[in-house]
Amino acid sequence: MTTLKAKLQEDLTTAIRERNELHSSTLRLTLSAITNQEVAGKEARVLSDEEVLKVIAKEAKKRREAADAFTQGGRPEQAAREAAEGEFLDTYLPKQLADDELVAIVAQAVEEARAAGAEGPRAMGAVMKIVGPKVAGLAEGGRVAAVVKQQLS
Repeated sequence: MTTLKAKLQEDLTTAIRERNELHSSTLRLTLSAITNQEVAGKEARVLSDEEVLKVIAKEAKKRREAADAFTQGGRPEQAAREAAEGEFLDTYLPKQLADDELVAIVAQAVEEARAAGAEGPRAMGAVMKIVGPKVAGLAEGGRVAAVVKQQLS
């Protein structure tokens, strides 16, 4: 079984052969971010597929935020490129939860937190601790937090 990092490297080679500049530059930057993560800290290590997914998700989020910033700054061509890079990186990530699925998971977590004695907006931390592991990699933290706030108010 090949690792996700190996798949990224194979896809980079393919993109270079096909002269696909968007994909090759995006994969180069992502592999660079993965390598930086591997050598960060006191000892170099090899990232697991889960850790590589987190790096890819972080890179995709950076691209979406950059696209928004370029759009607000009046640079549509750069915004379009950043958005395209983000969409390309999304192909490596697991399918995101639909809104109704996320609301159902959060509702269940709110009930669990209330059963444990957490009540009102102060229960945010308790609910997030319950929801976090269930939606890890399947929904962005900001999106989850917004749904939790909505359910608690």
